[in-house]
Amino acid sequence: MSLSAQAKVLRALQENKIQRVGSDKDIKVDVRIVAATNKNLKQEIAEGRFREDLYHRLAVILINVPSLNDRRDDIPLLVDFFTAKISQEQGTPVKRFSSSAIKLLQEYDWTGNIRELRNVVERLIILGEKEVSANDIQLFASK
Repeated sequence: MSLSAQAKVLRALQENKIQRVGSDKDIKVDVRIVAATNKNLKQEIAEGRFREDLYHRLAVILINVPSLNDRRDDIPLLVDFFTAKISQEQGTPVKRFSSSAIKLLQEYDWTGNIRELRNVVERLIILGEKEVSANDIQLFASK
């Protein structure tokens, strides 16, 4: 977000007012903001790319969500969830993932986190064998 946009967000939060584009009339608002980022905002502040006053306005409750690479033990549960959901969406039988396939998925470097895992599971359901194997992972899940 540009620094000028950050200033506008800060103003809206402080004054509880906004203006429509092209208008000079203030509109009273009562809002809460839930914000998410994959950036280190303390570093962004130090490098002049994020306003410290806006950070303090937004940082009421901080929730750190670890990357998928930091919670590999969740992958089997997530694969089961996505497999059931995708199979339901596509109207196809639920495929099973072999234990060796799950092990390979747990060793994978998940730069795209949950979205990447879901896409890989969908690709494996479409292209994999009746039971998704380690061979399917090597063929269809690699970058």
